Amino acid sequence: MRQIVLDTETTGINPKEGHRIIEIGCVEMVNRKLTGNTYHVYINPHRDIEEEAIAVHGITNEFLKDMPAFKQIAQEFIDFIKGAQLIIHNAPFDIGFMDNEFALNNSSIRNTSQICTVLDTLALAREMRPGQKNNLNALCRVYGVDNTHRTHHGALLDSEILAEVYLWMTGGQTAMSWAHESEGADPKNKNAPRAVNSKGVLKVVKASADELSNHEAYLDKIEKQSQEVVWRS
Repeated sequence: MRQIVLDTETTGINPKEGHRIIEIGCVEMVNRKLTGNTYHVYINPHRDIEEEAIAVHGITNEFLKDMPAFKQIAQEFIDFIKGAQLIIHNAPFDIGFMDNEFALNNSSIRNTSQICTVLDTLALAREMRPGQKNNLNALCRVYGVDNTHRTHHGALLDSEILAEVYLWMTGGQTAMSWAHESEGADPKNKNAPRAVNSKGVLKVVKASADELSNHEAYLDKIEKQSQEVVWRS
């Protein structure tokens, strides 16, 4: 199963008021394993970013002035996510903006639902933890995911963090293995895809002396019944 953990940053909170996407970040998982394959792009929205939004993500109008328009990156973005299940925290927000961009740019895809299914981790967290805080920072605290480097929201960074949170939420962190930074990558090119080397922290609980003794006694009992004990092989 191919899954894409996705996040966006925008000029404001409502696409119906003319707000646009300015950053897209995605990380790929196949069969719950992080492949190291990412998609990351900044976008010139050709409009001003609200000050409140800049305070959240730190992206300025000046920074975006030489970035491509959505129309220029639309097809490569579609090709990256097509056929995958998108994993998004508060999915209606990001999907609303994506559908708006597809429509504005007369893309061959008018709605995300044409090419992807969507899993909303906020809705999932609310089912698992009703009545509790379920924003990304709160879930990081619950599942022991390190987000101390998250001084601002960022689409790729938040996708990387959400990928780790999602794996813990859905049965444990079975495959948290990021690829190393691409060799020869230009660190000054903020528009280039990148991968991060990250390790989760797994708490190890050791058996007590009594538990070990009881375990050995149980294995003795099995052996007396002429059954092979593979743990002692």
